[in-house]
Amino acid sequence: MTDISSGLLHENERRGLIRLRTLIILRWLAIIGQSVAVFIASYVLGLDIELGLCTAAIGAAVIINLIAVFVYPENRRLLEREVLLTLLFDLSQLAFLLYLTGGLNNPFAVLILAPVTVSAMTLRPRATVFMGALAVVLVSVLAFYYLPLRNDQGFVLRMPQLFIVGFWIALMISIAFLGAYTWRVTAETYSMSQALLATQMALAREQKLTDLGGVVAAAAHELGTPLATIKLVSSELSEELEDRPDLLEDVTLIRDQADRCRDILHSMGRRGKSDRHLLTAPVSAVVEEAAEPHRDRGKEISFSYEPHDGGADRMPQIQRHAEVIHGLRNLIQNAVDFADSKVWIDTRWTDKKLSIRVMDNGKGYPLELIGRIGDPFIGRRRHQGLQKARPEYEGMGLGLFIAKTLLERSGAEVLFSNVSDLGTSERQSQRGAIAEVIWPHEALAPIEETEQPGLGENQPIGI
Repeated sequence: MTDISSGLLHENERRGLIRLRTLIILRWLAIIGQSVAVFIASYVLGLDIELGLCTAAIGAAVIINLIAVFVYPENRRLLEREVLLTLLFDLSQLAFLLYLTGGLNNPFAVLILAPVTVSAMTLRPRATVFMGALAVVLVSVLAFYYLPLRNDQGFVLRMPQLFIVGFWIALMISIAFLGAYTWRVTAETYSMSQALLATQMALAREQKLTDLGGVVAAAAHELGTPLATIKLVSSELSEELEDRPDLLEDVTLIRDQADRCRDILHSMGRRGKSDRHLLTAPVSAVVEEAAEPHRDRGKEISFSYEPHDGGADRMPQIQRHAEVIHGLRNLIQNAVDFADSKVWIDTRWTDKKLSIRVMDNGKGYPLELIGRIGDPFIGRRRHQGLQKARPEYEGMGLGLFIAKTLLERSGAEVLFSNVSDLGTSERQSQRGAIAEVIWPHEALAPIEETEQPGLGENQPIGI
C-alpha cells in the first residue's frame, strides 16, 4: 500500500504556518493597548512616567508594522526564523516599556506571557525554549531594575517586596506551564489534523480504486457479448478458410486478440466488485477482498467463518463500504508486517452483531502502548525499537489511526489487545497482537431489495 504519510508535513518540517497579516494585526492591537495605557497613566492618573521614552518604544513598534505593511504582502507566510525575530522584538519592546513604568509593580507585566504563548503555538520546541528562557531573564531583571512609578506628588508607587517575589514566581511558573501546555495542545492538534488528512486521502484513494473497479467490471460485462461474437465468427471463418493460409492467419490473429481482450478485462476486474449489482456481498468476500493485497507477502493468512451464540448458519450479507474494506486492509497489513509466520482472521456473527478478529503470531503490542493505540504518530520519537523494526514507517500510529477512524465511521467498535489475553489453549503460547472489529447488526445490514427498485445503468465516476 502506498505510504500516505510521505505526502504530509512532519512536525520538524513545519514552515509558513502563520501569515504576516496575523502578526501585524496582533501588534496593532498591542500598540493601541500600550498607547491607551500610557495616556491614561500620564493624563488621567497623573503618574510621572518617562513619556518621551514610552512614546519612542511605541513608535518603534509602529514603524516596524508600517514597514511590514508597505514592503511585504500581507498574505505572505513567514518562515520560522522570521516569526522568531518578530516575537523577539515584541518581547523586548514590551520589557522596555515595563522597565520605564515600574517593572513588576506594573500589573501589565503579565502580558509578557503573550509572545511566549504565540511562540509555543507556531515554533518548534527549541525556539520556544529560547523565547521562554529570554522571558525568564527579562522578568528577573525587571524584578530588581526599573524606573519607579511616581504620582504627581512624588510618592513612589511600589508593592511590598513579598508581593513582588510572589509575582515573579507566578510569572516563572506561568511561562513554563503555558509554554509547555500550549505547545503540547498545538502539537496534538497538528498531529490529529495531519492524521485526519491522511485518512481522507486514504479513503479517497480507496473510493477511486473501488469506482475504477466498478467501471472495469461494467466494461467486462458490456464487452463480453461482442467479444464472444467476434470469437464465434472468427472460429467459423477459420474453418472455412483452411484452404486459404494467407487469410486463415489473419482470422486466427483476430480470434487470439479477442481472447487476449477477454483475459485483460478479466484480470483488471479481479478486484472490481463495485458495480451497482454488487453493492452488497457476503462478509467472507469483503474480508478476503481486504486481505488480497497481502496474500503473497510470505506470511500465511488463515480465514475462518462461524456463527456464534445461536447465530444463523447462513453467512451474513453486508454492504461493501470503502471505509470497511480499507480499514480492514490496514489492520491486516499491520498484522502481516509484525507476524512471524501466520495471521488469523476469524469472523463470527450472532443475531445482534458481527465480529472480525485479526491476530498474528508476532511479539504483540507493547504493553505501554495498549491504551494509546489508535492515536496518530505515537511511535515517532519515543519508541525507537518499533522504528527499527519497521524503518519504512513513520512509527506505529498512522495506519492504525486510519483503520480505527474509518471503521468507527462505519459504526464499528475497534479493540486492541494481545493474543495472550485470550486464555485459549490453542494460542496460549503466542504473543501476537489482536485487532477486533465489532459491528452491531444494523450498522452493516444490507439494503433490502424493495428499497432499491431498478438498479439502472452504472453511473460515471464523479471527480
